Amino acid sequence: MNSFYNREELEEIGFSSIGSNVLISRKASIFAPELISIGSNVRIDDFCILSGIVTLGNYIHISAYTALYGSDIGIIVEDYSTISTRCTIFAASDDYSGEYLGNSAVPDFCRNVIKKKVVIKKFSTLGCGSVLLPGAKLEEGACVGAMSLVKDVIPEYMIYAGVPVHRIGERSKEMLRFIKDIEETVIS
Repeated sequence: MNSFYNREELEEIGFSSIGSNVLISRKASIFAPELISIGSNVRIDDFCILSGIVTLGNYIHISAYTALYGSDIGIIVEDYSTISTRCTIFAASDDYSGEYLGNSAVPDFCRNVIKKKVVIKKFSTLGCGSVLLPGAKLEEGACVGAMSLVKDVIPEYMIYAGVPVHRIGERSKEMLRFIKDIEETVIS
């Protein structure tokens, strides 16, 4: 048995849209697929969770045990981005100040849920075990080191790491030389 859904099975799941050459593990959990859009050449590995509004571009790999909680505000992951193993991305979070109760089992009037879109721009990489909180944004080519906490904006082609993240250095743009070759191969 193939560990990935075949095309017919993917279409039956009921995604908002789904491109070609998509590999999604049968062990992944998909909630509200009608809110999820997936581009082409996307791979989603074992034990991943996709929930709420999630928009994935093309040439994206989401590694095992990663969770994307888009809520009703959304997570956007643009082309050629990588999300490593055991990352968690939240577009919504409870208020833990003590002013409100903080869990989904209590009535909404007892909660203060903070909701902000999370965006991962093209060519970005999120290192294993990292967490993105509501409002986090990785600008184009941004790279976040393993086990980092991101709650703000990471500038383009910069490398950040830590809890909370801090600047480590600049990232090379040399990888961009491959894009033309990939696009010509796909079109041919």
